[in-house]
Amino acid sequence: MSSVSELAGALLLAAVSAAAAAPAPPAAPAPPLRVCADPNNLPFSNDRREGFENALAELVARDLGRPLEYFWWPQRRGFARQTLKSGRCDLVMGVPSAYELASTTEPYYRSTYVFVSRGDRRLRIRSFDDPRLAHLRVGIHVIGGADSGMPPGLALAQRGIVENVVSYSLLGDYSKPNPPAALIDAVSRGDVDVAVAWGPLAGYFAQRSPVPLDVVPVSPAIDLPFRPYVFDISMAVRRGDPLRDTVDGVIERRREDIRRLLEKFGVPLVE
Repeated sequence: MSSVSELAGALLLAAVSAAAAAPAPPAAPAPPLRVCADPNNLPFSNDRREGFENALAELVARDLGRPLEYFWWPQRRGFARQTLKSGRCDLVMGVPSAYELASTTEPYYRSTYVFVSRGDRRLRIRSFDDPRLAHLRVGIHVIGGADSGMPPGLALAQRGIVENVVSYSLLGDYSKPNPPAALIDAVSRGDVDVAVAWGPLAGYFAQRSPVPLDVVPVSPAIDLPFRPYVFDISMAVRRGDPLRDTVDGVIERRREDIRRLLEKFGVPLVE
């Protein structure tokens, strides 16, 4: 081999060695998981990240190795249009599994409407057919100043229980923290004898009541022919978004972690 060829080979070897020793270019950062959430809606979410849906969003983001970002919007009329459909965020943490405005994941929990009463009253009402409901002051949530088809109001009206029903707005005064809590606070104070409320909300605020409250699932779980009081809950993404399959994988892998998280927040779980 000539000296020229030897020199060229040496230079090539040096170049290859230098390239091998050079640090790899940094990996592109993982895209954020952009969650749509209400900033004032405990026990579900708030902008202090104190709700169980906040904790669940952190779990999902951590599992996927992605940073978590929020787009805050009150969960009222137009929520889906202003959030998922506008492209400002990609994932809603809690919707009924039959939600029609988006694509839903596999259910990650099932809960129920419940009766809530003070423990010292020993009412322990379980059914809308309990004759005491005709004489007690019964609190329910309504939307927009009317029953708006919510199951407890319809169930009571069907049984002729109307005059002794006290309505509390589910949306409430949004300038105050956690508007839906007013119904459970009314039970604690004795303003109403019993309330009928969605279980996750009732279970959370009952844990924080200054007096012990009984939280009893509505039974039976359905008024025939078809008025259910038990609902599957899923997460939601835009239709056609492959993120749904990704999140389904997280739900499958972390199902027991999710259960423990929900129990910590007092969510009544139904098998």
